[in-house]
Amino acid sequence: MNFMTALKDAWRRNDSLVCVGLDPEPGRLPAGLSGEEGLFTFCRDIVDATADLVCAFKPQIAHFAAQRAEGVLERLIAHIHDKHPGIPVILDAKRGDIGSTARHYAAEAFERYGADAVTLNPYLGRDSIEPFLERADKGVILLCRTSNPGGADFQALDCGGEPLYIRVAETIAREWNGNGNCVLVTGATWPEELGRVRAVVGDMPLLVPGIGAQGGDIEAVLTQGRTTDGTGLMISSSRAIVYASDGPDFAAVAHRAADEMRKSVNLFR
Repeated sequence: MNFMTALKDAWRRNDSLVCVGLDPEPGRLPAGLSGEEGLFTFCRDIVDATADLVCAFKPQIAHFAAQRAEGVLERLIAHIHDKHPGIPVILDAKRGDIGSTARHYAAEAFERYGADAVTLNPYLGRDSIEPFLERADKGVILLCRTSNPGGADFQALDCGGEPLYIRVAETIAREWNGNGNCVLVTGATWPEELGRVRAVVGDMPLLVPGIGAQGGDIEAVLTQGRTTDGTGLMISSSRAIVYASDGPDFAAVAHRAADEMRKSVNLFR
């Protein structure tokens, strides 16, 4: 599957810019679900309940690895590809290293887990990202202006009259995106800065975390970040959807939460 083609198709087919983050927390599964099977059932049921409402799923690798459940993650991604073909899967791993290590990380994301895209940290430079950029069929999702409060510690530093995050955006858009497979992470909590990134990168897709529990504003994100055709964004929400209910109705309530978010987003497209 080509990531960019699948993403554009999902935007259109599901009329959705919503990306559901799959971040299962120990101790937060509904009663009766436990262990690896409970973890798989929980995530699978969330996926099955929301697949017709989203443009992507984004499992967070640490939430599985910390529970020694990498096998569950492999099964989950395989399930998404099997039961919901055409919905791209982003492995949220934020990898970044050099040489053979970078190549092993690329193999981990794309061969072991079967992800369609992976999040990466670009601050070691192009050679740390090259093994991912070479995979023209895969999405290369690079941190730019992140949603956390501490992101400004470095990302906002002056760099020749522009903040560093703008220099990152310019470099990726002009020099790294030869295969047209790059995406930037720009937090919903900084909508004006998201708008500055959009102005620099044109129609490049943006992954936008920070809606929901982190307090990002949907209208501001759409105003600043959408492309002229009303797409260009993957607006990610995890806790507000995945933990919308802790009861046996968790999947049905997750469906309602995802649908409400999709409708809210679409009001401003």
